[in-house]
Amino acid sequence: MVFRFWFHRTCLTLGLQVGILPCVNKVREIIKRINIKGSVYFNEPMANHTTFQVGGPAEVFIRPETTEDVVTIHELCRSEGIPLFVLGGGANILVSDKGVSGVVLDMTSLDWIEQQGSNLLVGAGTPVSKASAHAADRGLGGFDFIYAMPGSFGGAVWMNARCYGSEMIDILTEVTYLDSYGTIQKMKPDPTEFAYKDTPFMKKDWIILSGTLGLRPDQPDQLWKSMKDFEEDRRTKGHFFAPCAGSVFKNNREFGSPSGQIIDSLGLRGTKRGMAQISPNHANIIINTGNARAQDIYLLMQEVQTKVREHRGFELEPEILLVGDWD
Repeated sequence: MVFRFWFHRTCLTLGLQVGILPCVNKVREIIKRINIKGSVYFNEPMANHTTFQVGGPAEVFIRPETTEDVVTIHELCRSEGIPLFVLGGGANILVSDKGVSGVVLDMTSLDWIEQQGSNLLVGAGTPVSKASAHAADRGLGGFDFIYAMPGSFGGAVWMNARCYGSEMIDILTEVTYLDSYGTIQKMKPDPTEFAYKDTPFMKKDWIILSGTLGLRPDQPDQLWKSMKDFEEDRRTKGHFFAPCAGSVFKNNREFGSPSGQIIDSLGLRGTKRGMAQISPNHANIIINTGNARAQDIYLLMQEVQTKVREHRGFELEPEILLVGDWD
């Protein structure tokens, strides 16, 4: 069976299935008709755009420069039935070795930050760590928890990124997005619709364009102290030791322990498959020790799930999303 995950944004990423893929030979000719300010590439290696540093080629890779570009690309893909996958910072995803059919829309050029009093307006492609630092430098607190996390702002909104006891919905006051019909909309997020790494965006085929954060006045030096502590904690856990995508499995309070501790208790830390390895520093992180294949990482994830199921009776839920064409 072939799985195609069109619209994910992770730390991510975002996506939507917009129809049946036309004859492959026609896709390039269709894409050449677009008139945008951004750039278009063919057979672009996705390994260059993911934190795992794995993944086959994107059939078409487009980097829009403006919101208008995004609208144009979305409309063309929707009308022509071309699958469209929206890429953020490339974290929390695992792209197939076979690559991604259709169009990959790289949002990283939508990188901008504006301040309005204690509110921060952030473009979807802005690295979350950059936005966190920007806020701290201006004495705005509440966004420090995400510092040193990989990925884009749009991805963090899409999955309600959470760490160190805080999550995006705590500070998110408005989101601008492109709906299924190509219309730009605004929403005031309802906290009751957001949960642990779960949002309404994960159930819709919308493209997040930007968001507004409601922050609080704070002392820059105190914010930076906290942020450096968070960065050091991530370093100790091995987030920066080798290419990875952060935590592989979600934590579940019903299991009584974090996923990393459960995996570690089974002696799986350091386990390798090909060039993929469960990190020696943290059992809920898989690293690329060299030229790992996406398939190596995927099979290692399956091995962990199987052993935890057999020995603990728990079903670990992946936090990492599969993207592209998978058998």
